[in-house]
Amino acid sequence: MGISDNAQALAYLVSAVLFILALKGLTHPSTARRGNYFGMLGMAIAIGATLMGNEVQSYGLIVTGVVIGGVIGAVLAARIQMTDMPQLVAALHSFVGMAAVLVAIGTFINRHAAGTLNPVLMAELSAGIIIGAITFSGSVIAFGKLQGLISGKPVLFKGQHLLNAALGVVIVLLGVHFAATGSMVSLVLMTLLSFAVGFTLIIPIGGADMPVIISMLNSYSGWAAAATGFTLHNNLLIIVGALVGFSGAILSYIMCRAMNRSILHVVFGGFGGESGGEASAVGQAAEKGVKSASVEDAVYWMEDANKVIIVPGYGMAVAQAQHALKELMELLEERGVEVKFAIHPVAGRMPGHMNVLLAEADIPYDHVFEMDEINPEFPTADVVLVVGANDVVNPAAKEDASSPIYGMPILEAGKAKQVFFLKRSMRPGYSGVDNLLFYQDNTSLIFGDAKDSIEGMVAALKGGGH
Repeated sequence: MGISDNAQALAYLVSAVLFILALKGLTHPSTARRGNYFGMLGMAIAIGATLMGNEVQSYGLIVTGVVIGGVIGAVLAARIQMTDMPQLVAALHSFVGMAAVLVAIGTFINRHAAGTLNPVLMAELSAGIIIGAITFSGSVIAFGKLQGLISGKPVLFKGQHLLNAALGVVIVLLGVHFAATGSMVSLVLMTLLSFAVGFTLIIPIGGADMPVIISMLNSYSGWAAAATGFTLHNNLLIIVGALVGFSGAILSYIMCRAMNRSILHVVFGGFGGESGGEASAVGQAAEKGVKSASVEDAVYWMEDANKVIIVPGYGMAVAQAQHALKELMELLEERGVEVKFAIHPVAGRMPGHMNVLLAEADIPYDHVFEMDEINPEFPTADVVLVVGANDVVNPAAKEDASSPIYGMPILEAGKAKQVFFLKRSMRPGYSGVDNLLFYQDNTSLIFGDAKDSIEGMVAALKGGGH
């Protein structure tokens, strides 16, 4: 027995409010858990109200789909490593995009058979297909780059931007023709070309910009969902899609500001390749070589320090070193050392990557600081411990005008008295740009797995240090 339209509308309103509260909760680590609960409750109400609606005639296929999807989702959630979370997010975005395409095509087929098509609906279908197809193929390419199936370097060729512009114009014209005539040929061509544009838009994006691209694809998936909501006349889907679309766009803008770059530069710049300029500051500094240090050297400095700042990066995620860092922090604080964590807005490979990992290790929220808060404190720090970060502490962003990352705000770790850099090798970061910090006089590199190195520090501190 279905519920009335008014009851369903009220349930959707409650869900929308809960989703807004969820977004508000997710703006700070201390309220993130509550935000997740709000989001889950809102989604449960939304699904229940939809299933009880009068438009649902049969539950067989719905239940089958929910069970299969639920099992797959539960298994993935249980097995996924935090290092692989960006790839999972990209994959989920692709599902949203493909769902929008399939819903639009299915609606067209059903309404065409019933003879109830109209230009407004056709325009909505066009929007859903175009946005959904671009989101799907773009997210697949992002997944491939993050997973290492495709090179993280930008794939560039002559006339690339002109090709994308031409494809965009053709897609819009096909969308208009489809909306006006219902042509199956226009539908097929529009869909295929939209898939192609998603591919050509993302392949020139380099690794350093991947966090922004993940955020932008999140925005695209929201707009695809909103377009589907218009097609299905589902107000909640429109609201949720708009929330996701706007929040993803705003986050992308904030992250681009953190890199001192424009959205257009990120999307069309092909950033993240090899840095040029033989006479650059990197090339000159490399001639000096680097200093290596042992775990014991770092312990010697840290246990006599007044302030230690830890800068986590993707290398920490790979090594799963956050729990060892928590123990190191506690041992240092027992010796009266002030310990803080510095987070760059684009650290890791997706927004908030480092914050989630530190929260997972129960590192107190009041120990974690954003770039603008912590940068003035680096000159007063006795030791900075960089754990697998790279581009976000690279002084080339301020000193080397020939560097692709020039102008990007960084964590000014090099201003501390001593910097210990935990690295597996001398390979550059995800952007492919060498790090000037390696060659500073106050920097020493500790080579090896980050978790093993930190556990060695913990053992040395427990053993009494020096």
